[in-house]
Amino acid sequence: MKAIVTGHTKGLGAAIARELLGRGVPVLGIARGRSDALAADFPDLLEQMLFDLADADALGAWLSSNALQAYLQGCGTALLVNNAGVVSPVGPLSGQDPQAVMRAVSLNVAAPMALAAAVVRAAAGVEKRIVHISSGAGRNAYPGWSVYCATKAALDMHAQATELDGDSSVRMCSLAPGVIDTGMQAEIRATPEANFPMRERFVQLKAAGQLTSPQECARGVVDYLLSASFGSKPVADLRNL
Repeated sequence: MKAIVTGHTKGLGAAIARELLGRGVPVLGIARGRSDALAADFPDLLEQMLFDLADADALGAWLSSNALQAYLQGCGTALLVNNAGVVSPVGPLSGQDPQAVMRAVSLNVAAPMALAAAVVRAAAGVEKRIVHISSGAGRNAYPGWSVYCATKAALDMHAQATELDGDSSVRMCSLAPGVIDTGMQAEIRATPEANFPMRERFVQLKAAGQLTSPQECARGVVDYLLSASFGSKPVADLRNL
């Protein structure tokens, strides 16, 4: 078994990578930077690729090489955790930078879809388990989050349509992990209310201690990813499993 985790240097991605590594699963982490902490703790299990997943040229060049096939060669099960993502741009259309919209779609949608296809092709003949880290925002519209909601909804639909392809070697789930105490939540709380009218709700969740820790969430994600029931539902919420 081998795993690929995107955005493994911070937040939920770092916690998921650490959880997998702690269970003896080799991890290839992909992010713009390195995780020195994970590298120090798991020198024999962690490999790291440094590039911006929103850069289609960089991702395309890597996927066109044989690096992914070489990494997955000989594994009995290939795991892909599409975790990397951004919540910005936030606000109404009139205030959105088109370049920021394009970056969000590249990182939140194009990269996970491309990686999913690449892993399935590279790991022919073995089981593939793919989890998209989605959000309740992909299933409920929020003012100011038109881009984030749309990109997460795209992941949900991707998983649902993939299930209809009928490939028994592929298990996929677009999984909403709940509200987690990460840097993204801090970014949300720092957003002006004029751009995100629901900001106060997230401020109160933090104040009331109702945010899940990345470590607790990661345990749940990995437990489910490795369970016999993974992929039985193409779209799920970790809090309901």
